[in-house]
Amino acid sequence: MTPLKTFGLVGYPVKHSLSPAMHNAAFKFLKIDAQYKLFELRPEEIGPFFCCLREKNIYGVNVTIPYKEAVISMMDKLTEDASLIGAVNTVKFEDGKLIGHNTDGNGFIQDLSVFFPGGISGINVSIIGAGGAAKAVGISLARHGVKNIAFYDIDKNRANGLAHKIGTELKLCPAEAVDSIEGLFRNRPDLLINASGVGMKEADQVLVSKKDISEGVFVYDLIYNPFKTKLLQLAEESGLRFANGLGMLLYQGALAFKFWTGQDAPVDQMRKALKEAML
Repeated sequence: MTPLKTFGLVGYPVKHSLSPAMHNAAFKFLKIDAQYKLFELRPEEIGPFFCCLREKNIYGVNVTIPYKEAVISMMDKLTEDASLIGAVNTVKFEDGKLIGHNTDGNGFIQDLSVFFPGGISGINVSIIGAGGAAKAVGISLARHGVKNIAFYDIDKNRANGLAHKIGTELKLCPAEAVDSIEGLFRNRPDLLINASGVGMKEADQVLVSKKDISEGVFVYDLIYNPFKTKLLQLAEESGLRFANGLGMLLYQGALAFKFWTGQDAPVDQMRKALKEAML
């Protein structure tokens, strides 16, 4: 009997992920003999894992926190999006080679368009975090014509590096690193994004205070589990529009599915599976 083709999610932690629900629903709907699994790996396990994909019958994986940047050196080839962003969230094993791709940015923009039907050209953006996810959404926003972007990260060098890349190297739009969360609100952002992992754990404190949050700002938290983080609860209490990362998860997943299989993803079935998994 031919073993099932395996796909999955690499990260630490990953037990909270809903990716298996949507991808396995897609495989079932299209009658593809494949399965999607979770691979919770510690840092020392990442290298050996990618060296042995053939033996495990693994044809592709998604990559999440904290490995989106670390896996770049393990790839044989990067797509244009992965190279530009400097982070990998999707890997395909093809002809004995690892191909790194990034679907986060385009998946995020696709979901954001639902909330900004008039487009995002000319808006002010503030982003918490400067890691792999922030790179994807920040560069994608800049490519789509936002007015400026401010980054805050506990690692100031990382925030400076990302701002410099967007504003100086790529010359996409003005970008800056700020010294504090409060600094994110100096330019009265139209869009505030949490691209950090803060909020995934119950013990995590909300990073933004009610007195600092800008009136009229749209709050988008890339975290989707819990469904409503403390940041989004604060946005709701403040009468602001908000969204979690479930839509981004769906659309980046659909793009990853197409990258792996060459087939258009059954988005409606994937969305239904995500909703059922959230119950």
